[in-house]
Amino acid sequence: MKKPYIICHMMTSVDGRIDCAMTSQLPGVDDYYGTLNELNIPTTVSGRVTAELELAEPGFFEPKDKEVFGKEGFSKKSDAKGYEVVVDTKGKLLWPDASGMEKPYLIITSEQVTKEYLEYLNKQNISWIVCGKEKINLAGASEILANEFGVGRMGIVGGSAINTAFLDEGFLDEISILMGAGIDGREEMPSVFDGLKMNHPLIHLKLMDVKKFASDAVWIRYKL
Repeated sequence: MKKPYIICHMMTSVDGRIDCAMTSQLPGVDDYYGTLNELNIPTTVSGRVTAELELAEPGFFEPKDKEVFGKEGFSKKSDAKGYEVVVDTKGKLLWPDASGMEKPYLIITSEQVTKEYLEYLNKQNISWIVCGKEKINLAGASEILANEFGVGRMGIVGGSAINTAFLDEGFLDEISILMGAGIDGREEMPSVFDGLKMNHPLIHLKLMDVKKFASDAVWIRYKL
């Protein structure tokens, strides 16, 4: 299987929490995009919840026709050096027109997406990939990203569900953590990875590099 080289890159508190409102207050948050640039990952991937908070337009798509697409496929609207990839299983989020974007949107859905939603994405000049019957087939989608969109390196940038999905499939090549000098500590707040089965074996990592910033943030990189 051909796939991009995939790095999970996250900003966390000392206790591994990734709530966006919290991490935006951490000492070291200004170092996040510098570390992201150093990783050379022009294509980044977000889950639906993160995208809803940080990228998408307000509201949700309400199809008049519920007929689902029901097959694998893709639509490539532009050749770009990198894409803002969003995993949105059934196609709910709203988007601005992506014409002329340096880093255009690319939406990945399952076959349960409606035909009407894909038509909407086409009108917004947004590329899409449909892969997986009930849920997204990450292996197939990653292969399409590599073969059809030319994605060689890709960053998973949140949140817990999408990070864990790529980890569970064994698709992560690196984990990159920028740990800010602060503690969250609140109950039930999201962590970098969460949701593996109780009997899942411990995943061992190999340390690649550690870097300290003047902000007291620490950047830790691991190889899987």
